[in-house]
Amino acid sequence: MTTLLIHRARCIATQDDAHTELKDASLLIRGGRIERIIPAGEATDMLAAEVDEVIDARCHVVVPGLVNTHHHMFQSLTRAIPAVQNAELFSWLKGLYPIWAGLTPEMVRVSTQVAMAELLLSGCTTSSDHLYIYPNGVRLDDSIEAARSMGMRFTATRGSMSVGESQGGLPPDSLVETEPAILRETQRLIETWHDARFGAMTHVAVAPCSPFSVSQDLMREAAKLARSYGVRLHTHLAENDHDVAYTKEKFNCTPAQYAQDLGWVGEDVWHAHCVKLDDEGAYLFAKTRTGIAHCPCSNMRLASGILPLRKMLDAGVPIGLGVDGSASNDAAHLLNEARQAMLLARVGKALEPFGCDRGPADMTPRDALRLATRGGAQVLGRAQELGQIKEGYCADVAMFRTDTLSMAGGAVHDPVGALLLCASDNADYTIVNGRVVVRQGKITTVDMGPLIERHNQLALQLTLSVN
Repeated sequence: MTTLLIHRARCIATQDDAHTELKDASLLIRGGRIERIIPAGEATDMLAAEVDEVIDARCHVVVPGLVNTHHHMFQSLTRAIPAVQNAELFSWLKGLYPIWAGLTPEMVRVSTQVAMAELLLSGCTTSSDHLYIYPNGVRLDDSIEAARSMGMRFTATRGSMSVGESQGGLPPDSLVETEPAILRETQRLIETWHDARFGAMTHVAVAPCSPFSVSQDLMREAAKLARSYGVRLHTHLAENDHDVAYTKEKFNCTPAQYAQDLGWVGEDVWHAHCVKLDDEGAYLFAKTRTGIAHCPCSNMRLASGILPLRKMLDAGVPIGLGVDGSASNDAAHLLNEARQAMLLARVGKALEPFGCDRGPADMTPRDALRLATRGGAQVLGRAQELGQIKEGYCADVAMFRTDTLSMAGGAVHDPVGALLLCASDNADYTIVNGRVVVRQGKITTVDMGPLIERHNQLALQLTLSVN
């Protein structure tokens, strides 16, 4: 088994229950697990001579690997498309559906690698992805194989759309699938790829896309299928005012009632966005421990609204962070997403009626880091494996330098606080399952130059196909 010593870190923010932060401490990693946390003052010279690799961490703040709970990685191919740069959700989707109809298996594989490289460089070690378009022979297997090539821990969600424009849905009819085919393919993927063991690198979840693109029957049957296999459920919900209006018009209920009526609440469910969830819905989610993937950059980019983050956390709603699709962000830097979540929660508080307390203290830097680590692990159902630096947990770790220009004058006072308050640097090291996949700021698992070049060729090919 490979052994690794992270030696004498400037600070280790463990994210344990006691919020422990250790100075001049070390981590021993063996075989994909955190074997020991070695406090300052304990001799490590002999140990350093015995391990396979030693990383000098005296200039690093070390945190658990960040966890991304919502993404559409194929959208990396359609960042900054001029026609939808200033569109809200429904107009944005209608502008991009015709482009996405040209997706090929290679495009999905390459865009997934690019998206994962960006995430890994931001200190993210685990990500979900919601792939809901399958034209031209595309399969979810393409994303899973790309994740394995990158060395990223992955929750692959089998998305789907079954209600096209002719039936009152939003997507064009050419991009929807039949519901029996969706369920058969989802079952195949679970049986082929899902690994329920501790520390597994691949999970599969069941993920019909949204209220405006699937039927209620599919939602019910998808939930039954997921629970028969013990896998998780994921979809979009209450993303903006148009989304809520569609649910009320078509189903005569609120988004939360829609979820409850269809069996889409519970500890095995997480919904993306939920910006427009009402108080009754927030109470339901808290009571049932239904999770939310909070995507602040996307919500700002599409002017969807501001999630009442502190209110929901205080109520007991499980919340993690998501970068969302790279065409609605247009980035996939999870540390920056945590920073934005912190800032948006603060400005959101300022917009509430006069007299509200707390203000900036509504979301502290350490609160934001906790969302990006333990929050995400809980939402993905992996709170006993990920999200903490703890003996026995998976060896997923991100290390950020404290001697960079962006941290100058900040890390000397509070390296953990500076990590969230200062400009978001890339990770110097990212370790997944005990394997170094980012070393000194560079991806180790793929040659990035040719990958980016091919990605850009495919992005042009995709957009030119509709012009």
